[in-house]
Amino acid sequence: MNMSVGWCVWVTGLPGSGKSLVSRALVELLNKKNISVQLLSSDELRKILTPNATYSIEERDTVYAALIYIANLLTRNGVNVLIDATGNFRRYRDDARSQIARFIEVYLDCPFEICIQRETERKETYNAPTQIYKKALQNRALNTVPGVGQPYEIPLKPDVVVKNFMRTPQEAAQQIYEVIIAKK
Repeated sequence: MNMSVGWCVWVTGLPGSGKSLVSRALVELLNKKNISVQLLSSDELRKILTPNATYSIEERDTVYAALIYIANLLTRNGVNVLIDATGNFRRYRDDARSQIARFIEVYLDCPFEICIQRETERKETYNAPTQIYKKALQNRALNTVPGVGQPYEIPLKPDVVVKNFMRTPQEAAQQIYEVIIAKK
């Protein structure tokens, strides 16, 4: 029995760049096109793996290793996967690319100031911690927020770059969808 291999799309960007909104818009678009996909959110997985999250590098390593393991397992069994996760270190996304046969990296390019504004004003958090930029900027020395106290390493060669400060989540989802279809 030869089961087809699923694909994996990782939507990355700074906190507040729109990953959750774009990911959910993409799931909706794919479902309308009769393409099934499993959404994996690092924030949801973190609630299970590390309920009292510290966001240390060691903890991030564990969460991202689990996320990649699950995505790899699902894709090998024919399930399409969409990862909604900052993945602030490039090595996380590179690990996923090296382990998952059909992998697409999507970078949501959004200016830091807009990310701060969005994160501060958002109503729906999709299990993400709240007011992270405000807390991080008040105490830079002790914080773990990517882009403030921890680095966010921009992808070197993403498959898709979405200027997410210039697009609606639906427009971003359409842009990503077109790349998924082209690479199928």
